[in-house]
Amino acid sequence: MKMYFANVSTHCHRVYRLFFTGLLGVLLICTCLTTSWTPAAWADVYNKEILLNVDFSNRDLTDASFTKADLRGSDFSNSNLRGVSFFAANLEDVNLEGANLSFATLDSARFARANLTNSNFEGAFAFNAEFRKAIIDGADFTDVDLRDDTHDLLCQTAQGTNPVTGRNTRDTLYCD
Repeated sequence: MKMYFANVSTHCHRVYRLFFTGLLGVLLICTCLTTSWTPAAWADVYNKEILLNVDFSNRDLTDASFTKADLRGSDFSNSNLRGVSFFAANLEDVNLEGANLSFATLDSARFARANLTNSNFEGAFAFNAEFRKAIIDGADFTDVDLRDDTHDLLCQTAQGTNPVTGRNTRDTLYCD
C-alpha cells in the first residue's frame, strides 16, 4: 500500500510540473505574439578576417566592422556601408561602385586600384587611407578628412558627378 501512494505522488508531481511548465511556455509565446517585441539587431563583425574575393554586393552592412580585414578583390558594389569600420583594412582591387560609405572609419585602409565609382564617402574619416590608382569617377568626398598628399593625388584624377548626391567629385574634394 505504501508503495502505491509513493508512485501516485511521484506521478502527480510530474503532471503538475509538466502542466505549469507548459502553461508558462504558452504564456511566453502569447506575449511575444501580441507585442511588437523584436530581437536587437547586431552589426556584423569581420575583424581580422581573410575574405578574398567575397561577394558583399547589394547588402546592408550598416555599422559592420572589418577592422584589419583582408578584403582584396571583394565586391561591395551598391551596398550600404554607412558607419562601417574599415580601419587598417586591405581593400586592394575591391569594387565599391555605388556604395554608401558615409560616416565610415577608413583610417589606414588601403584602396589601391579600388573601383570607387559613384561611391558616397560623405563625413568619412580617411586621414591615413591610401587611394593609389583608385577610380574615383563620380565619388562624393564631402567633409572627408584626408592628408594633403592624398588630397593632391585624388585631385589629379577627380571627375564626374555623384548620381545620388548630385555633387561634382572635384567640388567635394575642393580641387583647384
